[in-house]
Amino acid sequence: MGGVDRLLRLIVGPALLVVAAAELLGAIVLGPIAFAASVVVGAILTITGLTQKCPMNQLIGLNTFRREKTETETEPVDVEPESPGRIA
Repeated sequence: MGGVDRLLRLIVGPALLVVAAAELLGAIVLGPIAFAASVVVGAILTITGLTQKCPMNQLIGLNTFRREKTETETEPVDVEPESPGRIA
């Protein structure tokens, strides 16, 4: 899971869980469908953000992870094969 994708999940997921908790405490009023959606979607986003695994992304073949090259990784270099009569 990519950095931005994970960050958004770790922000939106807990925020939805806070909204559901606020409804339980009576601070706000949500309908039963909005409350259930807040709990389910918030939990899924939080769990997938923490574990860095998203079954839906894997199911559809989406990879949001972009690996950056390290200093030890280099681009492949095309090497010409040596001629049999050539002395190196």
